[in-house]
Amino acid sequence: MLMDSLLVRASCEEGSGYLKRANTERLHEIFNQYASQEKNGERFMTSSDFVRTYLGLYTNPDYNPDSVNLLAGIVDTSKDGLISFAEFQAFEGLLCVPDALYKTAFQLFDTNGNGMVAFDEFAEVMRKTELHRRMPFNMDSSFIKLYFGKDKQRLISYAEFSQFLHDFHEEYATEAFKKFDKDGQGFISALDFQDIMLSIKSHLLTKDVRDNLVAAASTGQGGRSKVSFPYFMAFNSLLNNMELIKRIYLNATNGHRFEEVTKERFLHSAQMMSQITPLEVDILFQLCDLLHQTGKIVYSDLVALTPEQYFKQITKRLAEIKAVSSPDERGVIVQILESGYRFVLGSIGGAVGATAVYPIDLVKTRMQNQRTGSLVGELMYRNSFDCFQKLVSCV
Repeated sequence: MLMDSLLVRASCEEGSGYLKRANTERLHEIFNQYASQEKNGERFMTSSDFVRTYLGLYTNPDYNPDSVNLLAGIVDTSKDGLISFAEFQAFEGLLCVPDALYKTAFQLFDTNGNGMVAFDEFAEVMRKTELHRRMPFNMDSSFIKLYFGKDKQRLISYAEFSQFLHDFHEEYATEAFKKFDKDGQGFISALDFQDIMLSIKSHLLTKDVRDNLVAAASTGQGGRSKVSFPYFMAFNSLLNNMELIKRIYLNATNGHRFEEVTKERFLHSAQMMSQITPLEVDILFQLCDLLHQTGKIVYSDLVALTPEQYFKQITKRLAEIKAVSSPDERGVIVQILESGYRFVLGSIGGAVGATAVYPIDLVKTRMQNQRTGSLVGELMYRNSFDCFQKLVSCV
């Protein structure tokens, strides 16, 4: 990642979908407060200064230095073990760009700072995630070789990496299904289905969907406790396409949001959308029936199943927060941001990955619009990195 690209200032107005950059003098004051090293008259933060002292993460005496160095490496683009003010300021700027989370994830995996991600770098970070320990991903799979080459020596650029994260997310779920399908018959148990969805696809789950995973799977498979691979794929495809589902509903009702729609009528409206299959429509009505048992759907049902709406509620809660000073207050925001973070970066064992539909910079924007005189860099660093700390755990 080139430093020049990170140092470009984002001059934008509140409410435009971008964050305003922090005041340089104020940012420098914060930096100097935590920088413990001095070299040739210039002050620097160590990895421990940044992660443990400034961010307040891994504060226990038995912390793992590998975890600290991994997180600090996102900011330490020179990879010399020290964070300069220029790097500190550059990362504050990075948090203000539209694709901030993709770029942050890229820098997490670009451990040597050469602007590319190698297979060894990807595998090293992946193996430090909790989910990979529970559901190891096959690092010698054909999927990996398609991206990194059959000898796994190909380097991936930032643009390619963003697509890789998206595709990896889907591949991880498929591989998890295969692992649970031990006899190779194309079926897993409803409980295994729930485990995969909660572990790998949690960013797609609203409370209503999460609470009904096993019931939906059993209903959809004719009361059996087994989930077929087609059902598994259709279930995930449906949740990924809820915005399209909303459009189909509104097309069927001519824009009326309170009109009940039958499955037959919905299927007729869906004919123009080849992306939606009859099995996905079946699952949609099964989920809605679990909510109210009417055999019909209204727009509010779709809202209850749509991840986007769930996270809009999160950003609305964030917008009510003016500033954060105490650890207790910060903990509440971290919990909310972590949910948004998991939504955006749902893959890679729950650590970093993406089906980024609503980047977390939107969440940050909502917070920034309501903050009065507080520093975006200080708070965003703390919250963004706390998410990484919760999801990346080194042995």
